[in-house]
Amino acid sequence: MLDLLKKCGISDSNLGSCVGGSDWFTTKDTGINTSINPSNEEVIATVFEANKGDYEKVVKKAQSAFTEWRKVPAPVRGNLVREMGNALREEKDALGSLVSLEMGKIKEEGTGEVQEMIDIADFAVGQSRMLYGKTMHSERPNHRMYEQWHPLGPIGVITAFNFPVAVWAWNAFIAAIAGDVVIWKPSSSTPLTAVAVQHICNAVLKRNGYPGIFNLIIGKGSTIGELMLKDKRLPLISFTGSTAMGRRVAKVVSQRFGKTILELGGNNAIIVDDTADLDLAIPAIAFGAVGTAGQRCTSTRRVITHTGVTDTLIQRLINAYKQVNIGDPLQKGTLMGPLLNQGAVDAYMEAINAITVAGGEIVYGGKPIAGTGFYVEPTIARVNNDWDIVQNETFAPILYIIEFEELGEALELHNAVPQGLSSSMFTTNLQHAEMFLSTAGSDCGIANINIGTSGAEIGGAFGGEKETGGGRESGSDSWKQYMRRQTNTINWSDDLPLAQGITFDI
Repeated sequence: MLDLLKKCGISDSNLGSCVGGSDWFTTKDTGINTSINPSNEEVIATVFEANKGDYEKVVKKAQSAFTEWRKVPAPVRGNLVREMGNALREEKDALGSLVSLEMGKIKEEGTGEVQEMIDIADFAVGQSRMLYGKTMHSERPNHRMYEQWHPLGPIGVITAFNFPVAVWAWNAFIAAIAGDVVIWKPSSSTPLTAVAVQHICNAVLKRNGYPGIFNLIIGKGSTIGELMLKDKRLPLISFTGSTAMGRRVAKVVSQRFGKTILELGGNNAIIVDDTADLDLAIPAIAFGAVGTAGQRCTSTRRVITHTGVTDTLIQRLINAYKQVNIGDPLQKGTLMGPLLNQGAVDAYMEAINAITVAGGEIVYGGKPIAGTGFYVEPTIARVNNDWDIVQNETFAPILYIIEFEELGEALELHNAVPQGLSSSMFTTNLQHAEMFLSTAGSDCGIANINIGTSGAEIGGAFGGEKETGGGRESGSDSWKQYMRRQTNTINWSDDLPLAQGITFDI
């Protein structure tokens, strides 16, 4: 473990908050953030938390960096991000292992998360040459109208434990090519991965002479997080987390007329109709429900299945679940690691109890796994869609089976939850597929046919509707959220026509 930390640039002398470039703070009187390995409950390392004075230093240096960074041509900004992507390629294996060690996802997923960072860096490099505006025809003679986009300023990024590095990159790399600088507050559960990424940032920033573009602040949400939400110097807050906390973020930031990108809860469903190819559907459902131990915002929570295929689907899912090797996420062959902590295990057990009290049937799993580490059995349960436990997201590997007879009923069941992130249908019926993707179909931000709900390609905008928050990150034109639009009019004539034909005798 110590060797892995050293590979990631972590030692006792540099655990804390940092202004991008190499300026690590030495505050030690505010508190200690202890990182726990969820697979064995052992302490990995401790990180000193920042105080209000540290926060003020970070924001002021970020402001100063922004005044210069915004003047740098966007393609040059893209080159810095390109170097970040190359640095991540060099550290992919070690950083991926650290993600698995600290968060608990299996090594393949940890390495895959770092690959997402590399992919979004590549995307951002291309986007740096495509920050396009529009030209418009003016109604006035010899006038030209156009719009352009300008950087917003220092951006606050608050990330969750389940994707401790990739979501930061989704925001940070797009914000950087847009001309913004970033202040990152990672989850208190996964500070080490953030420290490791900051070391990578520091080397690239120092080499290029751009300190202060990527900055790290370690601290509690109730202190550092609240400072960020209320700080008018941060025009945009990108927040990933629970719907409950998202409401708080939206309220506080909107009161100061700030902007938000909110990526909140999901209650993602897969509809399996009577024509579905189960050879495709079964692995997609199993991976979507069990991957990352059900701790993805895009995890498959519900399967809405036609009555004619339900029994077969359940039996085949059980066969797939029996093949899931649960254990040390860094061990080769492991398919599901632990939950994050004891609180997550408790939430899992509360959900299992709620299912049985409501009259549901546990057809597989439903128990914690005895021993060291926060392990639970992946669970399959037959339920009703309108039960409270089904309506609310439980961040655990619990899969709900819900039956339907007609497609219209399936779509109603699918949309009858407060969340609206990711969705999918397995079908070989073209009309069913098109209906699912139509305005009368899925109400989610992501809708797929014959692939699962979990994961997303960086080229498409990521995010959802309803209580998922409505924000968009990563690809498409999400860069516009990190910039401000400005409409410009140039009069190149010798006249000044006024509105409504008004004239002044001068």
